[in-house]
Amino acid sequence: MTTDTPARLLQLLSLLQTPREWPGGELAERLRVSRRTVRRDVDRLRELGYPVQATKGADGGYRLVAGKAMPPLVLDDEEAVAIAVGLRAGAGHAVAGVDEASVRALAKLEQVLPARLRHRVSTLGAATTLLTSGDGPSIAPETLTVMASTVAGRERLRFAYRDKDGSASRRLTEPHRLVSTGRRWYLVAYDLDRADWRTFRVDRVSRPFSTGVRFAPRELPTGSAAEYLRQSIHRHQETYTFDVRFAAPAEQVSARIPTWAGTVEDDGAGGCVLRGTTGGPVEWLAVRLAMVGCEFTVRGPAELVDGVRELGERLTRATDPAPHGHP
Repeated sequence: MTTDTPARLLQLLSLLQTPREWPGGELAERLRVSRRTVRRDVDRLRELGYPVQATKGADGGYRLVAGKAMPPLVLDDEEAVAIAVGLRAGAGHAVAGVDEASVRALAKLEQVLPARLRHRVSTLGAATTLLTSGDGPSIAPETLTVMASTVAGRERLRFAYRDKDGSASRRLTEPHRLVSTGRRWYLVAYDLDRADWRTFRVDRVSRPFSTGVRFAPRELPTGSAAEYLRQSIHRHQETYTFDVRFAAPAEQVSARIPTWAGTVEDDGAGGCVLRGTTGGPVEWLAVRLAMVGCEFTVRGPAELVDGVRELGERLTRATDPAPHGHP
């Protein structure tokens, strides 16, 4: 019998978080207490904000249901390892939909994982490989979790950084926000050595660590980290605006085009139009357009028209049984 009430409550909560209804007698047997004690413990959980629903009957049952707020979860060892591995896998690749909230969750979980479980997570991560789209560079999950922790704790962050031209430097920053573009992660931060706001590609960051020094948050010039990043990218890249018509409904095309690629609108003639601005390679956009899987027409710019034409010709030659220049 578990005489430690807090420990027993955690054990009861762990059982109730399994998606099923637990008969009162079975809970009493599992906890090695009386049914009356189970009822009292359920009342204590309700007082703590856990929405435990009771059903009437010969044996009476209990189950945890959805409430108005998210109560703390209790995970067993296997569940904690599974969630940590999944979050690390997603965070290591800037996949659309895996944003800063996921990284914050990973940072919180890894902070409280016992050493034995942290070792299991690392071992599993080292022994597995993800099949990804290849659109963005891989990032060590530890890098993201350290950054997320400093953002949440408002602590100064120091790291080594490699610029686009390969030059290395050390940076001391006040991290503001992590932003995912779907292909890459960026850190928006105030660079103390340069006394100005900067954006850093996280895949170029190494050896990040918190200095432990707290700071008062500064106000971004644009008010939004996402908007600041967008303007920063456009300042440093040669961008172009594209216009593409697809012979398919907007709903179908939108499901196959990343949200950051542009906006999709019905054209009223059974098709839709994709418009956007990018600084990425023309060849990359041509491939993405072809991957939508339906007929399309590039209406501009001329560079994209040429890029799509060259891609089509190259693919045609690749399937020609008698390639040009060979008998």
